[in-house]
Amino acid sequence: MTSPPPSPSASPSPYGFEGTVVIVTGASRGIGLAVAEAFVAAGARVCVTARDADGLTRATARLGDAVGLAGTVADPAHLRRLTELAMDEYGRIDVVVNNAATNQPYGPLMDADPDRWREAFTVNVEAPLRLTQHAWRAWMRAHGGSVVNICTEGATHVGPGLGAYATSKAALLRLTQQLAGELAPAVRVNSVSPGLVRTEMARFVWDSPDQEPAAGLPLGRIGEPEDIAAAVLWLTSDAAQWITGTDLLVDGGTRVRRAHSPQQGAPLQGHGERRGGLADYHLPGA
Repeated sequence: MTSPPPSPSASPSPYGFEGTVVIVTGASRGIGLAVAEAFVAAGARVCVTARDADGLTRATARLGDAVGLAGTVADPAHLRRLTELAMDEYGRIDVVVNNAATNQPYGPLMDADPDRWREAFTVNVEAPLRLTQHAWRAWMRAHGGSVVNICTEGATHVGPGLGAYATSKAALLRLTQQLAGELAPAVRVNSVSPGLVRTEMARFVWDSPDQEPAAGLPLGRIGEPEDIAAAVLWLTSDAAQWITGTDLLVDGGTRVRRAHSPQQGAPLQGHGERRGGLADYHLPGA
């Protein structure tokens, strides 16, 4: 029996980001922290933010060459201060990674509180726009740069419980394309859409005894935060300098049917419609 490939581990990046300054939101854990770590390993200096002040303190200590500012991206003043911090400390902003997100309100949309629905759009759509505006005005308009919005594989699907989240992320996809058109050629704007990733935000899916989230994936495992970080680094590197306005799907093959048994190499019978629970749950796990 052939075992699945091991999950990625932290390793030096093949891309050079020496002298580059990167802002990462939602960076105290999960995908955001992995992205920040990957940039630091590649030689960048990072400015990070998260709501959890203690978690952010631990993250900045772990990152080394980093500064942090605790607060919520839902607060416009916080995003302005974050931009000012990056400029004051490092004098430039080359990359913005909009990773902070909320998956609330959870449940049917007919039961959703309109105020909580509005909060989902404030965090998942408005905040990425505001931070990009700040970075554009402070540095990128004159010097160029790159923006990556962390979206989700589920933005184009309908499923139970995550209507507000998926709808706001679908809006973020459209925002990505619009900004790519408006800010070109100085600034490239792309998105990365993770499938199910092993983060706290998505624990209720991957750590559930009732789910086998990797069962139908061609690559045989759910994602790790480092998988998404690797995609972000590539998209913001010179290797992707002719790419803008695109969405990079990083999901282990969620939309591909495994065509043979991993044990016997034989065609799977009746397996085509099963996707290990991912048809119902689409989370990035910030």
